[in-house]
Amino acid sequence: MDSLKGQTLVKADGSSVSADEALAGKDLILFYFSAHWCPPCRGFTPMLKDFYEEVEGLEIVFVSSDRSPGDMTSYMKESHGDWLGVEHGSQLANDLKKKYEVSGIPFLVVVKADGTLVTKDGRAHVCSGKAPKQTVEGWKA
Repeated sequence: MDSLKGQTLVKADGSSVSADEALAGKDLILFYFSAHWCPPCRGFTPMLKDFYEEVEGLEIVFVSSDRSPGDMTSYMKESHGDWLGVEHGSQLANDLKKKYEVSGIPFLVVVKADGTLVTKDGRAHVCSGKAPKQTVEGWKA
């Protein structure tokens, strides 16, 4: 995944991990653009957390639109699954927002490990009512 190659990702506990290491062996990467101040995001995040806990072979990378690094960290601790985030306000976060033409949140982009775009409408897929494993199989196809 070229966008994240050589990058460092953060965890809710404040520790960091190499993106290359964290994403090794994952078939799918889901970029989750969200913020705590956004009511629709606060509604969708628990659904995404439940989805994440039922599937394997994917990783979610949170790209925050929170107002501060502290807001991002508290949102991750309070509501998120055990997934990773891009450093708040970083060049990488801005580059990902531009690359995927994020114009509103919540926004969930699904890509294959090689960077191939699967969908920019991952949110609708997660909310479709299909079983999470069935949704993931559709993304991998």
